[in-house]
Amino acid sequence: MRVAVLDDYQRAAAFAVDWAGGLPGHELTFVHEHLEGAALVDALRDVEAVVAMRERTGFPAALIARLPRLRLLVTTGMHNAAIDVAAATRAGITVCGTGGYTHSAAELTWGLLLAVARSITVEDADVRAGGWQRTVGLDLAGRTLAVVGLGRVGSRVAAYGTAFGMRVVAWSPHLTAERAGEHGAELVSREEAFASADAVSLHLVLGRTTRGLIGESDLRRMKRSGILINTARGPIIEEAALVRALREGWIAGAGLDVFDTEPLPAGHVLRSLPRTVLTPHLGYVTRDTYAAFFGEALEDIQAFLAGTPLRRLER
Repeated sequence: MRVAVLDDYQRAAAFAVDWAGGLPGHELTFVHEHLEGAALVDALRDVEAVVAMRERTGFPAALIARLPRLRLLVTTGMHNAAIDVAAATRAGITVCGTGGYTHSAAELTWGLLLAVARSITVEDADVRAGGWQRTVGLDLAGRTLAVVGLGRVGSRVAAYGTAFGMRVVAWSPHLTAERAGEHGAELVSREEAFASADAVSLHLVLGRTTRGLIGESDLRRMKRSGILINTARGPIIEEAALVRALREGWIAGAGLDVFDTEPLPAGHVLRSLPRTVLTPHLGYVTRDTYAAFFGEALEDIQAFLAGTPLRRLER
């Protein structure tokens, strides 16, 4: 079987697990650059199994139709909005997922919040350039953190907020007061979450109802000293409204790990906006998470070859 591991940006996949020992006699290709369109089709034309790293490369119905040899599609994680699972199933392709960790994204979330609140990247650059003490930071203790989406990642972030001495409030479309209370948070309305918070952290799953959910009215409702953190998915926020909020000072700053288009285009406006800390979708990019992702991806391929697929995704 020909197997392709896509979007291995750091050239880490080959060393995360023993692919050769686990798949003796099979042909493995690691693709280190992001491919799209004809280049992607050419790279996968003769491939029978693909390991897709999260949503870095999408597999819509139109692409699936152009890959008649594809038999197995493994995604890291157990949910991937970029894969048309129904189209794959109709085409006779088995789609499988893997486990992973939630603490990695939560830890990065807190790193971004601290970086924005204390202007860490600004001060780092200034010290390296010969400067000294340009900014005045924001204390988190005693302030309000609003967690939008109190799932596995959001609940960890809420716990971090409590540990830092913050008042934690929470909102999401279906959140209950009981669920919020279980994680030390107070359920508030959407309006109060954005208006009362000194920092808002987004942890919603991207879907039909959450795409573009956070818009101009939410951002204008925030304090001018407020900080927005997004380590969920870029399209949850209306990008144009976010750009205006940062340009015009509706909010004090933002820490962003996710974007509408990834990789973020070289000339994208967000790359040059002030009061931002940007990371290239690193929420899950840790040694432990990669070992879990690729270890279980290897298991998925082995199980498929044995005729007993594991962790199948179906719609």
